[in-house]
Amino acid sequence: MKAYTINRYSKTEPLKLSEIAKPVVKPNEVLIEIHSASINQLDAKIKSGEFKMMLKYKMPLILGHDVAGVVTQVGSNVKRFKVGDEVYSRPVDYHIGGFAEFISVDERYVALKPSNISMDEAASLPLVALTVWQAFVEKAHLKKGQKVFIQAGSGGVGTIAIQLAKHLGATVATTTSKGNFDLVKNLGADVAIDYKTQDFENELKDYDLVLNSQDTKTLEKSLRILKRGGKAVSISGPPEPDFAKEMGLSWFLKLVFGLISKKVRKQAERLGVSYSFLFMKANGDQLTKITKLVESGAVKPVLDKVYSFNEMNDAMDYVNSGRAKGKVVVRIK
Repeated sequence: MKAYTINRYSKTEPLKLSEIAKPVVKPNEVLIEIHSASINQLDAKIKSGEFKMMLKYKMPLILGHDVAGVVTQVGSNVKRFKVGDEVYSRPVDYHIGGFAEFISVDERYVALKPSNISMDEAASLPLVALTVWQAFVEKAHLKKGQKVFIQAGSGGVGTIAIQLAKHLGATVATTTSKGNFDLVKNLGADVAIDYKTQDFENELKDYDLVLNSQDTKTLEKSLRILKRGGKAVSISGPPEPDFAKEMGLSWFLKLVFGLISKKVRKQAERLGVSYSFLFMKANGDQLTKITKLVESGAVKPVLDKVYSFNEMNDAMDYVNSGRAKGKVVVRIK
């Protein structure tokens, strides 16, 4: 099969189109013929080596954390899926590989594709939708009537976060450029702040929750708009010692994460708010719940551009530019 691979960590070296063996299906896995895959910032960060201390991948590596396609083979122990099922998935870490024609995925991380959207749209959802679900439902327990601040509302995570927060009954504020105000308001944002001309810290106060996806300076400002008892959940760092413990990382990484998160944790403590880092986990059961939200119309995919398989490196470059509104998808079949 054809797949895009990397042989070493690099910010500038392009992905290489390679011919490799089709995956061998294990007893609990399904073989998916990939129709579409989406590109995430996580792919770029792994490619550049940013996560090499935490995620130790072997080379050559096929990137790609989101896939949608059709089941073509099932393992002997598979109970939930059959050949011909249209599915989507965020494969578990160390078993990624969406930038290819086929992928074999444990059935625990697979869900039936929402019936009312295309393969391209389905491929755009798993990582960002699971991230938002785990931030709002699992970590923050977001409730009706609460106020949430979502940074970068026109991005891949932001577009889904706005919709889920509104579905849960929250009041939503977000930052974006003025040209994207209509986009975020149509998704459900109650307050839109132009990050180029306005300082959100001067516009917002007494919020219950912040979803941080930006740098540490923005995170520190975000802590100050929270009410006492409020929560900040960050998907961009810094990781804290609790995260290292949860991931089963070494004592050295626990020490490192403790040092790099110390300032933020101390500030949160002084303000009477909580801080936690989220690195989303693959989860087919949660993805099935997201399927129901999509089929009900509560959540709609937001696509910016769809590239062909031979344009994979162009698609990566576009994601790295930071200009994407919603998600960037590569159509493989």
